[in-house]
Amino acid sequence: MDIDLARTFLEIVRTGSFMAAAERLHVTQTTVTARVQNLEGQLGCRLFVRNRGGARLTANGEQFAAHAGQLVRTWDAARRALPLPEGAGQVLTLGGEISLWNPLLQNWLLALRRRYQDVAVRVEVGERASLHEKVEHGVVDAALVHQPDYWPGMQVEQLMEEKLILVRHRDNDGPYVYVDWGADFRKQHDSAWPERSRASVNVDLGPLALQYLLQQGGSGYFRTRVVQPHLESGALERVDAAPEFSYPVYLVYSRNQVSPLMSAAIDILREVAAEQGGAPR
Repeated sequence: MDIDLARTFLEIVRTGSFMAAAERLHVTQTTVTARVQNLEGQLGCRLFVRNRGGARLTANGEQFAAHAGQLVRTWDAARRALPLPEGAGQVLTLGGEISLWNPLLQNWLLALRRRYQDVAVRVEVGERASLHEKVEHGVVDAALVHQPDYWPGMQVEQLMEEKLILVRHRDNDGPYVYVDWGADFRKQHDSAWPERSRASVNVDLGPLALQYLLQQGGSGYFRTRVVQPHLESGALERVDAAPEFSYPVYLVYSRNQVSPLMSAAIDILREVAAEQGGAPR
């Protein structure tokens, strides 16, 4: 099937009309209509009901939507993976949440390249939900996350247990900076600190929040390993008697996609995690 048919279908779903999809795709509305008719002919069913308000999915269209998304993602992954880089015999695609690229994902990449110079490695840094989806559909081989989702065939392995501790600027400990470390953290934090759940500064990216704290002052929760150098330098100090919060790190991958190379890569990651204070394997 022409992948443009699936892309056109998805654009109509996103925009709600054939005309808007045509504008987004930079083609004529006639072309969009022809693509949909072609797609419906191949599938043997109607996908949209058109009216003055735009276009809505039929029951068959709703069923096809998930398949269309997977088709496009798989095709995009194949285009990124092929052709293989010169001198590379295999490709590994790894992912990680933004807060995990440094140092864990970075050190994993470095260790892999030292041992397997004939393997091409692609790395994606993104949001948890997107990474899980890509692992599930085989676009990413394995990903590092803080809060794993579960689905049939998915393997979840805890690599290390980080802590979130409360620190403050040495010279200026206000205002409180609410660093959003995810749903589990929000639930625990807001139970322990209900008066701080509505802070005047709210940041959902740890590195950004830390730079703000170092330059503007204040206090907030951060990963122990990340703030340790600043504690040692005296720029920050730990708040005594403040509750700590658990922030575990997990590796997620599909059990059905484990190759000898993937197994070796996982072993290397375990070694890297152990060196950084993770549980020994």
